[in-house]
Amino acid sequence: MQNYDIIIIGSGFGGQCAAINLLQRGITDFRLLERRDFMGGTWCQNSYPGAAVDVQSPLYSISFEPYQWSQMFVEQAELQEYTEYVIDKYKLRERTETGCNVQAVSWDEAAQRWRIRTGARGEFTARIVINASGPLSTPVIPNFKGRDSFQGTTFHTNDWNHDVSLKGRRVAIIGSGASAAQAIPAIAPEVGHLHVFQRTPHWVMPRPDRRFSPWQRKLLGIKPLHKLLRTLIYWELEARVIGFKYSQRLLKLFAQRAALRHIRRQISDPALRAAVTPDYTIGCKRVILSNTLYPALCRDNVTLHTRDGGIDAITPTGIRTRDGQDIPLDVIVYSTGYDATDGVISYPVTGKGGCALGDVWAEFPRAYLGTTVPGFPNFFVVTGPNTGIGHTSAIFVIEAQMNYIMKSIEAMKKAGKRVVDVRPEAEADYTGMIHREMERTVWKSGGCHSWYQSKSGHVIAMFPGFSFTFRQMANRFRPEHHEMS
Repeated sequence: MQNYDIIIIGSGFGGQCAAINLLQRGITDFRLLERRDFMGGTWCQNSYPGAAVDVQSPLYSISFEPYQWSQMFVEQAELQEYTEYVIDKYKLRERTETGCNVQAVSWDEAAQRWRIRTGARGEFTARIVINASGPLSTPVIPNFKGRDSFQGTTFHTNDWNHDVSLKGRRVAIIGSGASAAQAIPAIAPEVGHLHVFQRTPHWVMPRPDRRFSPWQRKLLGIKPLHKLLRTLIYWELEARVIGFKYSQRLLKLFAQRAALRHIRRQISDPALRAAVTPDYTIGCKRVILSNTLYPALCRDNVTLHTRDGGIDAITPTGIRTRDGQDIPLDVIVYSTGYDATDGVISYPVTGKGGCALGDVWAEFPRAYLGTTVPGFPNFFVVTGPNTGIGHTSAIFVIEAQMNYIMKSIEAMKKAGKRVVDVRPEAEADYTGMIHREMERTVWKSGGCHSWYQSKSGHVIAMFPGFSFTFRQMANRFRPEHHEMS
């Protein structure tokens, strides 16, 4: 039994921010648990060709840790460098157990502590658990008919097999979302032929990237200048909420028209134009930023298969389509997303009275400030239900959640208490407000079904408003919304 005051599950940006915030407050009795054999989360795990951030790097970073970025939208390798720079600066490796896969977490009422059961590393206990495993950490591969019969090579973009050469080979990539949109242009020039299976097209906007000169990079390392650039980028992106929530007419007038122009400029074939043009309002699904996707789809060695010619079955030698084609393949790449709504937490959590979080979330995941759930005391979820942001940096929201988590811990200490639990009525009021506000958003009424929604139809991934509104709410710990003992 390994006992700590605080256990942090996950070592990506959420786990790093939690650990750093604790250290800044002089709290050192904590441990990070990471299921992989390396630290860093998303940007160390997702190393597929073309992987890059889709939010400007000066904003997609920890607010108090500027970096001398090489370009506005950096690629995976540089994000990994930044991640490891942060880990090393705060000496988080020595506070982390890697290869430590959490299998179950349960509340011990008598001890007023959480029990964390892992595979290879045994059991831990902690007074407080901060789950930072992330919503995009559990990849999903649909159960296609015959999926396991394929005799070639298969892998998910989340776990790219770099030992497999694609040069001159017959490759299929299943999916057309953000990861696929980056991988397709990266691998298309080297493969023999690439078959892209698109279920639903995404809106694609031009990527306003630029490389920074050496002197500009040095300026980025100066905190006041870095903060100024972050602020300018932040408010430019924040204006998008006006369209996402308050005026789909503006979305169609400006953003959707720009996306249609992008299609016309980059694709001359009318049939291909029609195939990649969505029939829903822009923003309903994640908007992709790319200057290279459409030119890749126009290549002679790339074939786009739409829903009508989609997958009927996977065979030992390739894919059989719904229109009767048998496509021979050497490699199948699944770019089929993550269980980001109903599977927000991938392991079972049992709270007070033996209540399972899975049962509480049976209809749809819900949490006060996307962070705490009644009956699960001292249990905090980073990037929990309705904390996603479709227009700005997810790290901004993570840092807002840290304000609430740290103030909860400080409130317990100040009151001489050891346990804090959000009141059911406070969570119910908050969740009710979230879904009333959601009715006005493009994610709810834009005419699509996306991974933003749970099986119940509730939009679970996104926060329905300005990110500064969320931060304002998270900045204040409200004792009347909590019980402490």
